[in-house]
Amino acid sequence: MFTRFTNIINALQSLDKTFSNSDLVRKILRCLPRSWMPKVTAIEEAKNLSILPLEDLLGSLMTYELTMQKRVEDEEKERRKKKVVALKSSEIKNSDNDEDDFDDEDLALFTRKFKRFLANKKKFGGK
Repeated sequence: MFTRFTNIINALQSLDKTFSNSDLVRKILRCLPRSWMPKVTAIEEAKNLSILPLEDLLGSLMTYELTMQKRVEDEEKERRKKKVVALKSSEIKNSDNDEDDFDDEDLALFTRKFKRFLANKKKFGGK
């Protein structure tokens, strides 16, 4: 956006139309989208727009943009971490009681190993 803005201003200067630095700062702040309004308000209240260099404004806006992108990425990572895994179970009836005890032991062993697997996964960053 800043490159396009600079190209337009340079083209206007070649046509003998010049703007003051204050006007350029105000034009950039005015063209920002609605989601940037909190930042625009903060800049307007905290800084003197008549002496604010265009480069300082650009630096401030780029910093804010990077901060917003990082926040969005962090929120996406949190959403991915909160995925819930559900396992479907089914019950098979056996007529022999010894086999039922064996199945319960297998299920208990599987449960313990699965819990260890999840704990290790958390410990090593989910890779």
